[in-house]
Amino acid sequence: QVTLFLLFLLTYLVTILGNLGMITLIRASALLHSPMYYFLGNLAFVNLFTSTTITPRMLAGVLLGKKGITYAGCMAQIFTFGLFLVTECFLLAAMAYDRFVAICHPLLYPLVMSPERCSRLVTGSYLLGLTNGVGQTFGMSSLFFCRSSTIDLFFCDISMLISLSSSDTTLSVLILRISSSLLGVPSLLVVLVSYVAIISRILSISSAEGKRKALSTCASHLAALSTFYGPLIFMYLIPRADTSRGGDKWAAVLYTVVTPMLNPWIYSLRNREVKEAWRRLRKIK
Repeated sequence: QVTLFLLFLLTYLVTILGNLGMITLIRASALLHSPMYYFLGNLAFVNLFTSTTITPRMLAGVLLGKKGITYAGCMAQIFTFGLFLVTECFLLAAMAYDRFVAICHPLLYPLVMSPERCSRLVTGSYLLGLTNGVGQTFGMSSLFFCRSSTIDLFFCDISMLISLSSSDTTLSVLILRISSSLLGVPSLLVVLVSYVAIISRILSISSAEGKRKALSTCASHLAALSTFYGPLIFMYLIPRADTSRGGDKWAAVLYTVVTPMLNPWIYSLRNREVKEAWRRLRKIK
């Protein structure tokens, strides 16, 4: 228990440091005042709150052994996690679209990715996340649970809570499916279509140096996408025979704890502009 506590505490501290550092660097450096980093700064903000929604409660459970949660606390987790999960999906879709325009239509990039359009994309991502959070919370508030109900996970996961309810779950299942169909699937399709077009464009580039530069601009985004969507697909789209799915715990740890920690380091360690902005900021100080 102590080893797990120290491991997750270190992960959380690195998450806070990395995402706050990325937000501060993007705001402070004029070199990073571009659409891609505008989206990245908002992604860091979302990662910060996603981790804070889950990890502190998990740390208290590991250290103190108090693994219970109140009904109000569970509803708060459902709302905040539903909000930031969908917001992150659409931010990643916006970043994929940004890379598509930059690589496939570079001459139109300043016009298409104008500050006004970027602001609308980010605002829309938060509004869609808010819609999902409110909808999921409303659907779950109509369910009843026995006091002795136990969920085999470290946070209030909607799919597992539905299976534990002692009341009619039709409305909750309907809201979950509508949310997945109207919010989750379209954002994933935007990512897939964008990168199919990007890869086709890169393969048509004749010079090896041109291909390398194009791939380097997308490598960090692809890494972030794989660590986010991979565990989500494993947890929610692969059928299970029972509700005590041990593998889901590791998948949940990946997209709720590990991915928010990795994202700022993935984008900074592989990005020359971020490194240059950091060097300039250090020289000024």
